[in-house]
Amino acid sequence: MGLDRRNFLRTGLSTVAIASVGGASLAACAGKASSKEEEACSGACCKSNIELKISFQEGTAPGKDLNEKFDYMEKLGVVGFEPGGRRLKERVPEIKEALNGRNIKVSAICAGFQGFILSTDPEVRKLCMDTMKEIMAAAGELGSTGVIIVPAFNSQQPAMPHTQETRDFLCEQFTEMGNFAVEHGTTVIFEPLNRREAFYLRQVADAASLCRDINNPGVKCMGDFWHMTHEETCDMGAFLSAGKEYLQHVHIASRKRRSMPGEDGEADQYVNGFKALKMLGYDKYVSFECGSQGEKEVTVPAAVELMRKQWEEA
Repeated sequence: MGLDRRNFLRTGLSTVAIASVGGASLAACAGKASSKEEEACSGACCKSNIELKISFQEGTAPGKDLNEKFDYMEKLGVVGFEPGGRRLKERVPEIKEALNGRNIKVSAICAGFQGFILSTDPEVRKLCMDTMKEIMAAAGELGSTGVIIVPAFNSQQPAMPHTQETRDFLCEQFTEMGNFAVEHGTTVIFEPLNRREAFYLRQVADAASLCRDINNPGVKCMGDFWHMTHEETCDMGAFLSAGKEYLQHVHIASRKRRSMPGEDGEADQYVNGFKALKMLGYDKYVSFECGSQGEKEVTVPAAVELMRKQWEEA
């Protein structure tokens, strides 16, 4: 069949139009954007007034107790605190007292549950559900944004196979968790990990797809720059795939050794991801989940400074 010249031209022009619309986003993933692309990104799509809300996990700041850690965090302008979930119910009064009168709030709760939800053993699954509910109830008391969960680590065996039936089961379980989270004013947050740590959930888009299918306001997801280094082709694309509706938390670390941002030198680039967070109007926390190669009194302030510098560049 011959190709009509008019249809050919119409098709070609449409292709050019589509390419011009997507060009800036594709270029941002591929490398440095052109001046025109940077100008476009600094306009309506990138909100420069979005605040970078930095959060520390409990082991990040130096200090012998919570009060010393919080004093240190306040000096750096850190506004979020991410405690672990283990024994959280018992620690609620302690954390509330230490936060009283401070400009620091509880961000997400980092795991702490027992068992795992994709176990083939019903008792192990029940243990996971029961301990998650206990942590979510405590998270609600603390005003936390949510409780982080991984469906199964590689070391947790025997686990359900990676099938459609397993995915359907996971959606059912997280509907129950999501309902419980909403009752307590918080959320449950899927965390994708890299393939060396978890077989089931590795990309932000996968987690967001689960959130969409579950369709529950108590079920969200997150991105972790460390895991994204190994699994994502583009930080911006990863965060945009979740959208503001589902993206509830972000972890950050250096990109080679999972140390303080900046300790891996030029590899520690976050601007591409930060641009996406600004585009989304992301108003939750970016929380440190990392160790330190050097003395924390030096590496922690330097990491905070680096994050703020790259946030301004984004």
